[in-house]
Amino acid sequence: MVRLNNMQFYGYHGCLEHEQKDGNWFRVDLAYDYDMRKAARTDDLQYAVDYSLVYGLIREEMDIPARLLEHLASRIIDRIVNHFPVIEYAELTVTKLNPPLDGRVESTSVTVVYE
Repeated sequence: MVRLNNMQFYGYHGCLEHEQKDGNWFRVDLAYDYDMRKAARTDDLQYAVDYSLVYGLIREEMDIPARLLEHLASRIIDRIVNHFPVIEYAELTVTKLNPPLDGRVESTSVTVVYE
């Protein structure tokens, strides 16, 4: 299992006008699995799912505004598994830090799973 932990992005995601205009900080966590035996045996990146490319896909999707975290998370995981069809399992969480709620809430998050 490969994990990319606590990736942070500034984005314009949310249903409220000020979220779309002013933006907010988001955290993305991803775990994915694939048959990595050949990469492990050969020590050759061509047989691995290059996580620098995975990160680039996530960053591109985070730059596209979305109203719902559900939509954003689904769009990201779809892009990753379509780009890397060898991925057998993936779990992605998008977290909105300091959501605009009437109270003290550190974050809200949505997790999607690909199996």
